[in-house]
Amino acid sequence: MTTPFPFTAVVGQDDLRLALLLNAVSPAVGGVLVRGEKGTAKSTAVRALSALLPEVAVVPGCRFSCDPAAPDPACPDGPHETGPGAQRPARMVELPVGASEDRLVGALDIERALAEGVKAFEPGLLADAHRGILYVDEVNLLHDHLVDLLLDAAAMGASYVEREGVSVRHAARFLLVGTMNPEEGELRPQLLDRFGLTVEVAASREPDQRVEVVRRRLAYDDDPAGFTARWADEESAVRAQIIAARALLPSVRLGDGALRQIAATCAAFEVDGMRADIVMARTATALAAWAGRTDVLAEDVRQAALLALPHRRRRNPFDAPGLDENKLDETLEEFAEQEPEQGPEDDPDPDGGPDGPGGGGGQQPDSDGPQGDDTGAQPEAGEGGEPQPSGAGSGEQQPVRASEPFRTKVLSVPGIGEGAAGRRSRARTEHGRTTGAKRPQGALTKLHLAATIQAAAPHQLARGRSGRGLVVRRDDLRQATREGREGNLVLFVVDASGSMAARQRMSAVKGAVLSLLLDAYQRRDKVGLVTFRGASADVALPPTSSVDAAAVRLESLPTGGRTPLAAGLLKAHDVLRVERLRDPARRALVVLVTDGRATGGPEPVALAGRAARLFAADGVASVVVDCETGPVRLGLAGQLAGELDGTAVTLDELRADSIAGLVKDVQRRAA
Repeated sequence: MTTPFPFTAVVGQDDLRLALLLNAVSPAVGGVLVRGEKGTAKSTAVRALSALLPEVAVVPGCRFSCDPAAPDPACPDGPHETGPGAQRPARMVELPVGASEDRLVGALDIERALAEGVKAFEPGLLADAHRGILYVDEVNLLHDHLVDLLLDAAAMGASYVEREGVSVRHAARFLLVGTMNPEEGELRPQLLDRFGLTVEVAASREPDQRVEVVRRRLAYDDDPAGFTARWADEESAVRAQIIAARALLPSVRLGDGALRQIAATCAAFEVDGMRADIVMARTATALAAWAGRTDVLAEDVRQAALLALPHRRRRNPFDAPGLDENKLDETLEEFAEQEPEQGPEDDPDPDGGPDGPGGGGGQQPDSDGPQGDDTGAQPEAGEGGEPQPSGAGSGEQQPVRASEPFRTKVLSVPGIGEGAAGRRSRARTEHGRTTGAKRPQGALTKLHLAATIQAAAPHQLARGRSGRGLVVRRDDLRQATREGREGNLVLFVVDASGSMAARQRMSAVKGAVLSLLLDAYQRRDKVGLVTFRGASADVALPPTSSVDAAAVRLESLPTGGRTPLAAGLLKAHDVLRVERLRDPARRALVVLVTDGRATGGPEPVALAGRAARLFAADGVASVVVDCETGPVRLGLAGQLAGELDGTAVTLDELRADSIAGLVKDVQRRAA
């Protein structure tokens, strides 16, 4: 068994360690979401926490970790008698991103259930995590159907396995801890809200601290057992402090003044629902207990807000998590509790925090994100783009801000795919409406009951059936085939040449692409961004699940120069070729944003036409967003759509109901 890295040996990351310790003190806080760049000890710190958790008492032999003082009356291994039970270490169970549904919730033996009426149940990871920690690394990459199961279990505190009228229920109350790199995509809002606290982590820029990180890591790799032994005293001290804080927690008083500050803070930041208020109250109480106090102070409320609110104030996926600390301090001061121990000299220090590790709340200033307000921050000249050229004819202009995004209708790929689960195009999936049955390949996951009975019925006499039960063999079982929705690769190919450079026009173009990016986020797509201007085309963003990264690239997109349309199409074709090798099941939708003009080089229009026909030959679904404006229109974008065997739509039609006919047109052309 691998020796975990000691929790107390983690260098820095005070906010992360504090958030994890608060959940160890009070599991009712609701877990932690750790967001940050790769290589910042996110997983190391989370895995190290399990060694600090106090032992739990369980019913001997129970696979579902029932509490002997109050056993679950519906436990599948029950009924249990109350008694002293047995002590075991608290568990940390890891949920792999690619886990199956049966691995998460458990599996029923369908053959025995049909033939014998026996609920033969093999517990899953939710049962293992009961009264412990469920850890999901790269939680933002978790498939939607697993997210749905997690949401159900977190909301009800129980897991239900339903298979063709046979059901099993068991308790599943766990501390949910997730880590993620925001560059790879964001979480669904429903799951995001289920995490009690969130922490932003980043690697230190202090050379001395980085040196210490490397020194400790090398020492651990050379001798894990010896390194862990050197930190045993510190680990024991923190473990004892957790136990003491747990014992003190019921005695902590959350006064009306602190409650008013909590309510006022949540209202001031316009968070949805009441979960934020409850989480803040529990976090402030845990902070007081961790500090060895029985009263919740304003500094506890402030720290709780910095941990519990940043991920709840986002209004769209392009908003950066974070809080305005000046606004937070003003709100707390306005509703300050007037008690003897909290005079003017004890006002919360904006830079302070509770005793012990932490104090910054893990948030970033609003200006760090891709947008500082509802429409996006205006980058300074030259930010995120290429150096300002001085060559003749470049005509490059400063990046402009995108117009207000709007809701778009669905653009889908024709036919039926078999890609990753999502919400855009039709596909054969594990979830959705049943369309037929087939023999299972490997383990049976979705039983088609009628087809199974139909397959078994002709053989009952030969199998010697004498009782009421149906004699079922493995060969009789039929897997249900289902049709649902898949996520696609939406590749944006954006014309950034001089013909698109009018500020009002480019603002509208960026607003349209931003709207489509928001739609791609909601439909769980991968996105990519290719731009062309001047003399070449560039991959501004390789295909990724991080839609907000595409929004950042879009905001800083410079314009100017000639229109190398053919180069843009060829670059996009090359991106799709490489992506098909990496992810062959994911189908692509190309969204070309241009006015259709092509300049530069010999025969630019003819060359662009030949490049477009490559997409048509490969059967790639495409949509041309026609950006041509003015009273006289050349219709070049429509001609280009014909070469692509796709559909052209104007910017106005993109936001109008008339776009509903676009999908039908795409499908008709592909037929």
